[in-house]
Amino acid sequence: QVQLVESGGGLVQPGGSLRLSCAASGNIFSIHAMGWYRQAPGKQRELVAAITSGGLTTYTDSVKGRFTISRDNAKNTVYLQMNNLNPEDTAVYYCAASRTPGKYDTWGPGTQVTVSS
Repeated sequence: QVQLVESGGGLVQPGGSLRLSCAASGNIFSIHAMGWYRQAPGKQRELVAAITSGGLTTYTDSVKGRFTISRDNAKNTVYLQMNNLNPEDTAVYYCAASRTPGKYDTWGPGTQVTVSS
């Protein structure tokens, strides 16, 4: 049993920054990796960033150099620092946990990120 709750979304102007947080509870020791997904209206869900239990990270090309995923194991929390946001980053962002390599089977309810003037 793993539960995830996101926080930190909101409305920002282009060029601004936000930091999303994902608090995990339950059997966190079963988690192989944590990821941040996003889904914008009319677009497919995409994996934005991921971090493995060993600390390796990966990013989709469109956010490289702007977003950073990190974790605080003591707080059972994963973060997504988003800098230099643009309107194309507008989406619902979801935290996801993988208990089996390559499979994200636990999801948070999502948090809205809106980038607009």
